[in-house]
Amino acid sequence: MNDCIFCKIIKGEIPSYKIYEDEFVYAFLDIACDSYGHTLVIPKKHCTNVLDVDQDYLVACIKAVQKISKHYVDDCGFEGVNILNASGKCAGQSVFHLHFHIVPRKSSDGMDLWPLKDKYQIDLADVCKKLAL
Repeated sequence: MNDCIFCKIIKGEIPSYKIYEDEFVYAFLDIACDSYGHTLVIPKKHCTNVLDVDQDYLVACIKAVQKISKHYVDDCGFEGVNILNASGKCAGQSVFHLHFHIVPRKSSDGMDLWPLKDKYQIDLADVCKKLAL
């Protein structure tokens, strides 16, 4: 896609701080600098999100997410990671090229990516009937 910022990064038209690359995947630091080591993992083939990605590219992305996450914990001094994806505008997706966020974590980092909310009054049996495949 010609106007996709992530496609331009993959092509080298826009500079990036590459963390990992293979045949299917490119991973780089998020320039937002909102947390130390915030990494984006993207397929090299353009797709909008998890709903339209070719399964081979999706599998490659998840394998790369795991590889990078393990590296951050095993070799870089982090204690864990948050892995995030937004698919669709209503879910908060702002760049419409599939991407997974890896946010390396330490217990002392002060970040709270899981805001507390009041619980919904939900009948789980009813929800299951509506959503089960």
